[in-house]
Amino acid sequence: MKIKVCRDKAELGKSAADEAISVISNTIEEDGKVHIIVATGQSQFELLQHLTESARIDWSKVVMFHLDEYIGLPITHKASFRKYLQERLVDKTPGLQHHFIDGQANSPKEECARLGKIIADFPIDLALVGIGENGHLAFNDPPADFKTRDPFIVVELDNACKMQQVREGWFAGIEEVPGKAITMSIHQIMASKKIICAVPGNHKAQAVKDCLDGMISAMHPASILQEHRHCSVYLDLDSASRLSNK
Repeated sequence: MKIKVCRDKAELGKSAADEAISVISNTIEEDGKVHIIVATGQSQFELLQHLTESARIDWSKVVMFHLDEYIGLPITHKASFRKYLQERLVDKTPGLQHHFIDGQANSPKEECARLGKIIADFPIDLALVGIGENGHLAFNDPPADFKTRDPFIVVELDNACKMQQVREGWFAGIEEVPGKAITMSIHQIMASKKIICAVPGNHKAQAVKDCLDGMISAMHPASILQEHRHCSVYLDLDSASRLSNK
């Protein structure tokens, strides 16, 4: 795992995007296509902006999956991750092939199975991820399931995760946050050939310390990134402020 500390959120977003652009364009040049995973949330705003503005990527050769989606939330809701990615990525990248998680599917377990069959045909070249305030990776809240090999699973969201969504302005109150979600599993994320993790902000500082300074633990789900051989973590001065070796 490689850690880079940037001056601020803007530099972090550009630096992470620059590496992502290189990985995507180089993989297309070598293999003729590239398969990626894209995260959502406020931490990814700058990264996605730079990524979609790049002239180096032929988006018609990109296949995209995303990490998670609330169960029961319509795509029209401002907190919908499908809506987020439609507006911030898909609409800006003509030709991009994407496989959204349908949080309104009649059977969430069947939706997990459907997506699992699809992603089996698309080995992931690059995963863009973040770390939650509770240390979660995607919606794998603590204690995370490090053992399941199912690509997508149904999970219950803990209160710390829900409160982060409220503080970020996606919901008016914790009672509005859905209790369950479909998430990509830890095993599926870790199967990516390359991982780029972007984590800005002082509100993430303790989670960064717990996940990057401490032992690997299901109570700090993103700590598993320490085991990935090709993972780059981008922090700003705020999110890195509690690390022992800044």
